[in-house]
Amino acid sequence: MKKTKHSLLLIILVLIILVSTLTATAQQKPFTLDDLIPGGKSYRAMQPTTMSNIWWGNRLIRLESTKCSILNPGNRWGTLAEQQDVKDAMTANGLDAKGCPSMGGAKFPDATRSELLLQNDKYLLLYDWKLKKLTNYIAFKSAASWHDYCPAAGMVAYNRDNNLYIAKTNRSGNDDEALQVSFDGSHDIVYGQSVHRNEFGITKGTFWSPDGKHLCFYRMDQSMVPDYPLVDIAHRIAQPQPIKYPMAGQPSHKVSIGVYNVKSKETVWLETGDNTNQYYCGITWSPDSRKIYLYNLNRDQNHARLLQFDVSTGRQEKMLMEERHAKYVEPQHGLTFLPWDNDKFIYWSEQSGYDNLYLYSLKQGRALRNLTQGHKGGVVLDLLGFNATQHSIIVSTTWAAPLQHNLYSVNVDNGQATQLDEGQGVHSAKLSPDGSQIIDSWTSPDVPRKVDLVHTTTDKRVTLLENYGQWKGHAVPEITCGILKAADGKTDLYYRLVKPVHFDPKKKYPAIIYVYGGPHTRLVNASWGYGYRGWEIYMAQLGYVMFILDGRGSSERGRDFENVTFQHLGTEEMHDQMRGVEFLKSLPYVDATRLGVHGWSFGGFMTTDLMLTYPEVFKAGVAGGPVIDWRLYEVMYGERYMDTPQTNPDGYRDNNLCLRAGNLKGRLLIVFGYNDPVCVPQHTLSFLRACADAGTHPDLFTYPGAEHNMTGHDRVHLYEHITRYFEDHLK
Repeated sequence: MKKTKHSLLLIILVLIILVSTLTATAQQKPFTLDDLIPGGKSYRAMQPTTMSNIWWGNRLIRLESTKCSILNPGNRWGTLAEQQDVKDAMTANGLDAKGCPSMGGAKFPDATRSELLLQNDKYLLLYDWKLKKLTNYIAFKSAASWHDYCPAAGMVAYNRDNNLYIAKTNRSGNDDEALQVSFDGSHDIVYGQSVHRNEFGITKGTFWSPDGKHLCFYRMDQSMVPDYPLVDIAHRIAQPQPIKYPMAGQPSHKVSIGVYNVKSKETVWLETGDNTNQYYCGITWSPDSRKIYLYNLNRDQNHARLLQFDVSTGRQEKMLMEERHAKYVEPQHGLTFLPWDNDKFIYWSEQSGYDNLYLYSLKQGRALRNLTQGHKGGVVLDLLGFNATQHSIIVSTTWAAPLQHNLYSVNVDNGQATQLDEGQGVHSAKLSPDGSQIIDSWTSPDVPRKVDLVHTTTDKRVTLLENYGQWKGHAVPEITCGILKAADGKTDLYYRLVKPVHFDPKKKYPAIIYVYGGPHTRLVNASWGYGYRGWEIYMAQLGYVMFILDGRGSSERGRDFENVTFQHLGTEEMHDQMRGVEFLKSLPYVDATRLGVHGWSFGGFMTTDLMLTYPEVFKAGVAGGPVIDWRLYEVMYGERYMDTPQTNPDGYRDNNLCLRAGNLKGRLLIVFGYNDPVCVPQHTLSFLRACADAGTHPDLFTYPGAEHNMTGHDRVHLYEHITRYFEDHLK
């Protein structure tokens, strides 16, 4: 009797647990693509709350779309300025308040004045929040493509129709009195814009002197570069939308550098010599505004020279140093002068094998020492600024661990490094002008977002924001991180593995590899969910194993880790990805007959290459914006890693995917932006032609009007389309 009663109680207990589990499972909400994909209707609400901050002097400002707040004593936020007050001030000056810029882009150009700067393509506004009025402004007669405001001069440089202008902020409400710096701007000749297709760390084309009396600018002659025929279909009869696109091995544009004297209204050109097949980057003014420094890189990108020029004459005075490498060098940063010693500056170099910071003395004419040499194996990611009273630099690095971004203070005099964070996660920080405080926004695998205010000398830390709750009640998959050996048998590679929601180890699941594989990018890090992408969460919800591996060739692991791919992009990267495939096949819950692969841009190239090189392995793939033939890619990026088609014909031939179109066996979908100016449509169209000739059958989808990446709700549509493809052909 007791035994029967005990058995009955056990059965009841099991039923209660089972019902409770089923009830809890039923209460878990499924994610939608709108929840997980940028551009989705509910995407912002599902992301960890964060803060956009900027410094006004040493006071911390929080930026939102409709207001700016200031951090007061006691760490309490108080309203500083509201957009409605700016609109009222615009109306009082006869301006169209509907064109008021967002407060989220506010800048604070002068720490001694209660002014904020707002700008868009219609207006540049200086607003005094204490007086609640506009102190200066410009209303542009027609849209300017960008502006570069100089507080020292009270002037703004801007570009219109490829010509360069300078206007003084005033109360006239227009730019009628603007100084026109150039007059021959055209489709072929461009002034004041970013050059060399934004490679070499170049993000803009104008550079004000510290005293505001001169403006240095790029002039790009691209008349020798053929037009590439993109088409705008927004009209009843489609219209040409040509772009200048220098392809590997073909003529590239020529860049000159001018210096405009605002007072004399004259331009001096830097004597850089013959500008054919030369790149110029890292433009830096001396603190006294009398010299300009820049890197001159040859087209082979294996020889960089740091040059000094006299501003008044344009004369090249001397070469400070040079760097060579058998494969390539890649200067991406300008110089940073010490605020307490104008004789010395910091420059970046990878000559040790890792990005480090070096100290140079102009008087001695040589590099003095490597400031960050004591941390071999890690790279410097960012130089945030200085604490001048401590003679220290504040840097972001991978010193603590390869997957982390951590903050350090490094003493310039003795090299001593002090960690400024708690030793975990991925940190993104902004330093106050005096270097005494950092606003540190960070995340770790288990922490969606924290924002701390850190005092760099006392290590005092105050948490201003901590957020965990957006995904509460949703079915979240298990995400893990691990290490595999590369195809060379010795190099550690890091991966992210996302298991299906409600994972059952007895089941067999299809698996998808998401891949990038190229330089300047890594996919796995020590941020929340190890750097997960929203689509991975969605696919795990549908019952897929998701796998992401950063192979050799990707970033933040040093020079040799990246340049092992030199002259044969795709080869070593695929070998490493196949190590990931071997790992997946070893997992008892992965169905090795249902493997898929997806990637975009370089990842689209990798996806297509994997499908063609290992046709028996992958059942389905989706390649987004893929490079198909490196001869069709741009000069600067393509030739850095592949040299020219003339000097490396074997490398270009071996990685021309058109030549292997006949290998396709699985289902391959190619998706691209119809107006892609980065990886032009000719890549995909050439591959389709090759497949037709070879008798193979890829699928195709394109987004008319879209460029290299889909944005807005198009991105949600894109991932719905990709998901459907895998559901149809991999499940």
